[in-house]
Amino acid sequence: MNSDRISESERVRREIRAGRISGTSRGLAPGFVQCNLAILPKAYAFDFLLYCERNSRACPVLEVTEPGDPVPRRLAPAADLRTDCARYAVFIDGLRQPDRTDIAELWRDDLVAFLIGSGITFDDALERAGVPTDRDRWVLRTTQPTEPAGPFRGDLIVTMRYLTPAQAITATQITARFPQNHGAPIHIGDPAAIGADLDEPLFGGPVPPLPDHLIPVFWACGVTPQSAAENAKLPLFIAHAPAHSFVTDLPADRLMV
Repeated sequence: MNSDRISESERVRREIRAGRISGTSRGLAPGFVQCNLAILPKAYAFDFLLYCERNSRACPVLEVTEPGDPVPRRLAPAADLRTDCARYAVFIDGLRQPDRTDIAELWRDDLVAFLIGSGITFDDALERAGVPTDRDRWVLRTTQPTEPAGPFRGDLIVTMRYLTPAQAITATQITARFPQNHGAPIHIGDPAAIGADLDEPLFGGPVPPLPDHLIPVFWACGVTPQSAAENAKLPLFIAHAPAHSFVTDLPADRLMV
């Protein structure tokens, strides 16, 4: 790996750990894989892994840590998952608590961390191909059920982008090369066909009316396993806050096919 590129991913995590970066991870360390984070007690880890395997488009697992180990030794061996996301969402018995900027005091010896591929990873490739990624993007619930496993169940969450027809073709071609970061779109066109809820987006602000020259394009989203874990009402579940993904040392090109 290129040492300069590696140092950039490490630099970003150091800045996050020091509190100097507190916003979204979009645009940070371009060219590196970013991951959704899910942390839960070992007692639920097998069922969660099974849920991810059964719903791999939304939940492509890239690494699972040993119980109690906060270091993702394959993807970022110098990192600390307790401090290196800018913002964490914490759930107790399925209820969201105030977000945190670190989770060191919540850490336990039985916690297992899952690093799940994020669509933010292919933003750099899309931008280089002329597909804008800094606007017209929302995270939405759908009525498409996922396949349950143990206590984990729920409907598919998607990321919707408004694109021109030409951009949609380019985006489909590019993202299909990133199967471990959700891959190609799961749907293009009428949101009602998948029951996408435009009235209450989970992230991205109000959805404006669709301009005549654009079409909606939908990708499976890594918020899906987070939603399933919320539905399971675990005694403790920790995730990255939306758009505050974990930056790894793995170049995105390594995951391209």
